[in-house]
Amino acid sequence: MRGTILGFVGGCGLLQVQPALPGATTLACLVLACCAVALAQRWTVGHWRLMLQAAAGALAGFCWAALVATRTLAPGLAAQDEGRDVLVVGTIDSLPAAGAHSTRFHFAVEMALAPAHMAVPPRVALSWYGGESSPAAAVRPGERWQLKIRLQRPHGNANPGGFDYELWLLEQGVRATGYVRSEGPNRRLAAFVPTAHNVIARTRDKLRHRILAALAGRPYAGVIVALVVGDQRGIAQADWQVFTRTGIGHLISISGLHITMIAGLAAGAASWLWRRSFFMTALQLPLRLPAQRVAALAGMLAALGYVLLAGFGVPAQRTLYMLGVVALALWTDRLPGVTHILALAAGVVVLLDPWAVMWPGFWLSFGAVALILYATAGRTAVHKQAPPADAPAGQTRRGRPLTRRQRLLRTLHGAALTQYAVTLGLVPLTMLLFAQVSLVSPLANAIAIPVVSLLVTPLALAGGVLPEPFATPLLLAAHWLVELLAASLRWLGASRLAIWTAPAPPWWLFALALAGTGWLLAPRGWPNRWLGLATWVPLLAAPADAPAPGTVRLVAFDVGQGMAVLVETSGHRLLYDTGPAYGPDADAGGRVIAPYLRWRGIDRLDGVVVSHGDTDHVGGAQSLLQAVRTGWLLSSLPGAHPVARASPRHVQCAAGQGWTWDGIRFDILHPTAASHADPSLKSNARSCVLRIGAPGGAVLLAGDIEADQEAELVTRTGASLRADVLLVPHHGSGTSSTPAFLAAVQPRIAVFQVGYRNRYRHPKAAVVERYRVLDVERVRTDEAGAVTVLLDQSVAVTRQRTVQPRYWHGR
Repeated sequence: MRGTILGFVGGCGLLQVQPALPGATTLACLVLACCAVALAQRWTVGHWRLMLQAAAGALAGFCWAALVATRTLAPGLAAQDEGRDVLVVGTIDSLPAAGAHSTRFHFAVEMALAPAHMAVPPRVALSWYGGESSPAAAVRPGERWQLKIRLQRPHGNANPGGFDYELWLLEQGVRATGYVRSEGPNRRLAAFVPTAHNVIARTRDKLRHRILAALAGRPYAGVIVALVVGDQRGIAQADWQVFTRTGIGHLISISGLHITMIAGLAAGAASWLWRRSFFMTALQLPLRLPAQRVAALAGMLAALGYVLLAGFGVPAQRTLYMLGVVALALWTDRLPGVTHILALAAGVVVLLDPWAVMWPGFWLSFGAVALILYATAGRTAVHKQAPPADAPAGQTRRGRPLTRRQRLLRTLHGAALTQYAVTLGLVPLTMLLFAQVSLVSPLANAIAIPVVSLLVTPLALAGGVLPEPFATPLLLAAHWLVELLAASLRWLGASRLAIWTAPAPPWWLFALALAGTGWLLAPRGWPNRWLGLATWVPLLAAPADAPAPGTVRLVAFDVGQGMAVLVETSGHRLLYDTGPAYGPDADAGGRVIAPYLRWRGIDRLDGVVVSHGDTDHVGGAQSLLQAVRTGWLLSSLPGAHPVARASPRHVQCAAGQGWTWDGIRFDILHPTAASHADPSLKSNARSCVLRIGAPGGAVLLAGDIEADQEAELVTRTGASLRADVLLVPHHGSGTSSTPAFLAAVQPRIAVFQVGYRNRYRHPKAAVVERYRVLDVERVRTDEAGAVTVLLDQSVAVTRQRTVQPRYWHGR
């Protein structure tokens, strides 16, 4: 059974890396092959049978994932309906996320009123802009609304090592995104639509509002909400950084540990009451049904209720299914092995959600349990104390029970062994998934696990469900404990040595480190276990890759409507612009650039150039400067600008500045030094224009200069403008890319950094036509994802959506 289930999980995972879904004929052939292999294994024995079982499971998993994906993708939004207004009726289908200027929620569409013929997907993600006094702030789960909305097909930024937003939407069943039109006839039609899903969502919403009201203005109210209802959106990004650096992020949610604790408490209480027949002796309940079965049922129901509050995340599902298998075994008097339970839980998770294998939580969750089993099975049995030599014969045979102190020591020893196994065992997987590992994690978890699991979570749950006057004091006590914990974690994570970073390893290096970890955690008696650490050396000490001497590599990030380009030589790295701000607590620096640098193992930038002060160029600078060490900042920002003050060394850019790195020449061509004192100039007019000259070609990064600045550059620099690669000025705006400028630059490749269906309609059709007429290769980040350009003996362009195509991208 285990081999079949593991094959099923692997088959589902294989489908998720395909560029396209199999057709009906191919799928039918695979189903027939699966049936044939399943029949063939019945007439084989030994290893061949195990291999055929795994193959049958893999074929079944591949076919199942393909069927689920085909069904989920089917109700899409037609391309011609993007940007059209439609009046719909439906229900609020998720916990609304209220921000400073908008409220976001999922909407279950019941019907389209106008135009009635427009096919609207059954579930869409909407943003409703407006402050606290607007109708947007009043939406609650389960309400039926009539809304005028404007939709587009799912689209997310595509960057190496980045978060796949389109995959996340697909897993949620969301096949279109959009926003509510404020001028529409938007009105609530029903206060509540009674369905099982809506009852759960409304319960979670009420608990969240109750907690936030009791902890109004408290900094860690979002953490308490996350522990009670699983909604982590209220946790500040700065707090997440602390939790990540200290390796305790897994505790700031409804984790398996918390669910097991609640199930255990419920089971213990039910067993105690059942054995006493609820203090009604005449009932004799234990004679009617064994207390062990009642305890298993009570624990399972408590776990189910808590998991429903959690929003059904993968770690919560894993624990629920494992507890369900144990409860079923107790009821049927058949107790399977622990590995069977783990495999069955993984199979059920993937059966219900084939995309679960694409998220780190799945592998960390099941990997941690598997490591604990491997490192502790058969090594933590509790033995009775040996009797003294002069003890009576009967006592010699039976031994004496352990004392309370000895039981405590054994418990602590078991906890230490478990923490040791998880901390060391997950290092290879953590490096593969996150390209970093927390060095302070063992100490941080030793503090955080008992505080969060044994104190904060019970207090938060009790405060969430108990009536006043008990609720608020309990919630305040839980918050106070989180404050103390966060202060200690900030101190632990403040050092640069708290995190070890290295490039995400290739599969063979990960496999080597994983094998070495198994060797390291092997039972006593295994020879030279410490040699397992040697396999970590290439994993942890690998340098970030760099282009060859004399070459330049550029990565134009897919940041939406904004600019951000990483420039690399053989020994130096520079970032040109930092992308846009997405909201009060999110920007391209923290969401796109820093994760990419971490994935590459880059922990320092030699320099950053911020072309000018528009938010789509400087929006990510603050987050980036906090996340990555930077040598200097060159910009057209005034000295009093917050970004300039946050940089270690700030210099205003001016024509004539230049430097050479590794044989590559960098020259600032614009603006002139005098322009910084001219108050009549717009921010765009002062954009820092950088030209990079290499033996294999040249690059021109032009910021947001417009026609006047282009003419000035043509007059002042002439032939020095010549470049093979041009970062198109002002995202392809109609005010830039004049014919005279293009004639002077003579680009071979033009990179348009633009957002999908951006409100400025960049790039303009007339501008794109100018480049086409000149036979310039045009690359758009909204279509290609991140664009990598390598200037060697020739110019090579790589598109992220071409390098890593997936069937859900739909391009």
